[in-house]
Amino acid sequence: MITVAVGSRNPVKVNAARLGCGELLGAPVNALGVDGASGVRAQPVGDEETMDGALNRARAALAAVPEAEFGIGLEGGVVDIDGVLYCCAWCAVVRRSDGRAGLASTGRCELPPRVAELVRGGMELGAADDLVFGRNNSKQGEGAVGLLTRGAIDRTQLYVPAVTMALVQFLNEDSATGWVAD
Repeated sequence: MITVAVGSRNPVKVNAARLGCGELLGAPVNALGVDGASGVRAQPVGDEETMDGALNRARAALAAVPEAEFGIGLEGGVVDIDGVLYCCAWCAVVRRSDGRAGLASTGRCELPPRVAELVRGGMELGAADDLVFGRNNSKQGEGAVGLLTRGAIDRTQLYVPAVTMALVQFLNEDSATGWVAD
């Protein structure tokens, strides 16, 4: 069994980390959620800030769980593209043995004008979603993507491929990719 530390106690993020790793690391995964400070605003804006939050969470998780081989950080953010606000997330996977990090993002979707207005006004996306959609704590459930896709894709399903893709460099170290094994 391989232990991974997840920089959040949010069950959506912990479950996504477990599912995203699957048995890609060569054994079943024990995903442990811990408090992992993002070091960025409560609502990160832009890819760079969201990536920084994911990396900070992954490193904090790794520091908090000495037996973990990998730290995983998932950070949701919003990105303004040509005046349109999109939601997305970034995943960072940091390996303890060498400190290397793999990064990958989720898909993105446009936020409705009312939600975007609230977020631009300083509200966190989860709170804006709850207000507009009449929900409570949706970020520990379906998330914005679940609300916007009417349940076709929930937050866990959105995050799982990002976790898997953040592992890519660790899965291809002995191939012709140019990534070098320890």
